Amino acid sequence: MKKILMTGGGSAGHVTPNIALMPGLREAGFEIHYAGLKDGIEYGLVTAQEGVTFHAIESGKLRRYLSLKNLLSPFKVLKGVSQAKRLVKELKPDVVFSKGGFVSVPVVMAAKGKCPVVCHESDYTPGLANRIASRYADTICVTFEDTMALAKGRTAGKMVHTGTPIRPELYRGDRQKGLAAMGFSGDKPVLMVMGGSLGAAAVNDGVRAALPRLLARFDVVHLCGKGKVDASLGMAGYRQFEYVGPELPDMLAATDVVISRAGANAVFEFMALGIPALLIPLPLEASRGDQILNANYVAKKGYAMVLDQKDISTEKLLEGVCGLYSRREELKKLMKADPLLDGTEETLDEIIKVCRK
Repeated sequence: MKKILMTGGGSAGHVTPNIALMPGLREAGFEIHYAGLKDGIEYGLVTAQEGVTFHAIESGKLRRYLSLKNLLSPFKVLKGVSQAKRLVKELKPDVVFSKGGFVSVPVVMAAKGKCPVVCHESDYTPGLANRIASRYADTICVTFEDTMALAKGRTAGKMVHTGTPIRPELYRGDRQKGLAAMGFSGDKPVLMVMGGSLGAAAVNDGVRAALPRLLARFDVVHLCGKGKVDASLGMAGYRQFEYVGPELPDMLAATDVVISRAGANAVFEFMALGIPALLIPLPLEASRGDQILNANYVAKKGYAMVLDQKDISTEKLLEGVCGLYSRREELKKLMKADPLLDGTEETLDEIIKVCRK
């Protein structure tokens, strides 16, 4: 039996594509191992999966801003590399697959020369961890075809356009179960608000300010992030959740339009399911600009609308979601006809291909 060592963490976006690949890897006969932080989001998400062995390692966070914690990060990375080297020596994996995030860096460094390394980049431009990992990778799978045109040097020759893996359970959602989980009757269209796995204060605040007018047209389910539920907002047709797990596919099946940040994984999940989205990307002052590029790419294809965070207002939110809802059938047909929105099989093919080599 072949072995794969997967890694990625720090946010749900660095974990869920790995989870999306696991059924196909099991079907292909792989024994699945996962390296991540014991106190990271990846631990709970991965250990909930069937037949996956989790291995805890350490790593320092790669910060772009000045912080005293940056002084400790190199030592944590070195400790993580040492732990990852022992793990690779013990497991003797046939391939390492990295989804990014700072925890992945020690793993791909340890695997270099020991087994093939496949990295996957979700965003339009690579993050810092994946830029480092690309030096050690044999193959780099990318979600956006435009990313290949931006690559330079040896990295360009390693890139393959696969799209992003989509969790298969998302396609199995049941609308009636979703309505029941949200406590909605189905008489009104459903608007889902999703700020990412950690929530988004600007999106949360803007939507809550617009609730009186939004609720006149929609039932609203709000995935607002841990500790972000506002118990004072007990309005009919408005449900809040910190986080949704197994019920998410059913809720998405009952959703007519979405307001969301523009992380690539979430955006491609919406598109693969044919759900029109009003995207509010993280602004440049709070990010490296990847969400802005992601959102503009999708809007250029005509699948979504983009709203700058600084422009959030009741009028803009209402105008955006109502406009998308009125065109939902047209947009759904466009998205369903696009063959590049689900990259699960293509990414699996690349993993299997490097094992054969």
